[in-house]
Amino acid sequence: MKSSYELAMERLSQKSPTVKLTDKQKKELAEIDSKYAAKLAERELLVRDELKKATEKGDIEAVEQLEKQLVSDRKSLGQEKEEKKEKVRQAG
Repeated sequence: MKSSYELAMERLSQKSPTVKLTDKQKKELAEIDSKYAAKLAERELLVRDELKKATEKGDIEAVEQLEKQLVSDRKSLGQEKEEKKEKVRQAG
C-alpha cells in the first residue's frame, strides 16, 4: 500500500514529468545564474551609491524613485534570467 506522499508524487510526475538535463545544459544554467547574479550585484551597487547621495542631500523623492528602480531592475533581470534558462531547458 502506498502512502499519500507517494501517490501525490506519482500524480505530479504524470502531470509534469521530470526533465533530465544534460551536463552541458546544467553548465549553461549555472553560467546564466552566475551572469545574472553579477548583473544584479552591479545594479544594486550603482543604485545604492545613488541612494546614499540622495539621502545625504535629503532628496526623499529621488530616494523613492531609486528604490522603485531597484525593485524594477530586480524583477526585470529575474524574468530575463528565467526566460534564458527556459530556452536552455527546452533545447534539450
